[in-house]
Amino acid sequence: MTAPKRELRLSVLDQSPVPAGFAPADALQNSIALARLVDNLGYTRFWMSEHHSMDTLACTAPEILLARIGAETSRIRIGSGGIMLPHYTPLKVAEVFRTLYGLYPGRVDLGLGRAPGGGPSETIALRRSRKAPMEDDFPEQVTELLAFLEEDFPENHPFSRVKAMPAPVQNGHYAGPEVWMLGSSMWSSAAAVEFGLPYAFAHFFSPVKTREAIETYIRHFRPGIRLPQPEATVAVGVICAETDEEAEYLASSVRLLQRRIRLGDRRPIAAPEDALRELHAYADVPMEEGEWPRYFVGSPSHVRNQLEDMASQLGINELIVNTIVWDQAKRLRSYELLAHEFNLVKPPEMLTTTIQRE
Repeated sequence: MTAPKRELRLSVLDQSPVPAGFAPADALQNSIALARLVDNLGYTRFWMSEHHSMDTLACTAPEILLARIGAETSRIRIGSGGIMLPHYTPLKVAEVFRTLYGLYPGRVDLGLGRAPGGGPSETIALRRSRKAPMEDDFPEQVTELLAFLEEDFPENHPFSRVKAMPAPVQNGHYAGPEVWMLGSSMWSSAAAVEFGLPYAFAHFFSPVKTREAIETYIRHFRPGIRLPQPEATVAVGVICAETDEEAEYLASSVRLLQRRIRLGDRRPIAAPEDALRELHAYADVPMEEGEWPRYFVGSPSHVRNQLEDMASQLGINELIVNTIVWDQAKRLRSYELLAHEFNLVKPPEMLTTTIQRE
């Protein structure tokens, strides 16, 4: 007997892409408009990325955008995809996300990343201290951050009386943001297991280790550290249009972007007609590919079949969609077509909450 197909949830990762001919501030407004739309369409989460010193992407401070986006939406979970923890102190991150949780209780995710979100110069400029050689203390940072959020320092710890405020309380119990481990390598998969956290793999960024990372996480997950069972998702690129031909035309912009980035070129997103002309010059630029494409491109039914097949093979029930095209209206339409194809609807409890707030 064939196992019943599990319902596939869809979420959103937004990077505030900057279209050529527009200002970075326009990209931020585009992100707000996208958040409003996907909130109404029934997507599960809306995550913002963190990147630095790039003309291509405008989202350098996701926590600030999330504060605005939380006020512009009513039911969708909002979160970081992710906060690049090596740049910050755990206490400050705990305070920021507890503040967000206090504003939007039950709706906040804190995705943690280890990567710098920029090049070597940006990494040095963002360092917490430049008086000592650079060291990787990410595991220690995560341990400290979780202790602040869970108020779980040992009594003899120097921070045992330090409170990450505001401390949210629900029904007499402390609550707070849901912490996720993010990554695109086997290291992040192992870290998610070690800390007992939900795990999100950035397939659109690095597609080679997707299956191995997800399957290793699920296989080695130890229930009871923080979750009763493993929870994993994969972030994929998606471009939907009414026809396969139109989707492929729109996708030329992100295909060029991927090749530019390989060569350190961080210019804004080119319009499709410009991208098609320029792509010929990048024909010899090698691109890492894996079992599945970085970007799923085509009509809604074509994309749905591919996404469902990927999720089924990986044994997951949620995918995070990242869409980069030059035209904002086409970007919104892509998410709209996908939502209609998957028949996304607001959960009943969210509908009730929305009605009460309205």
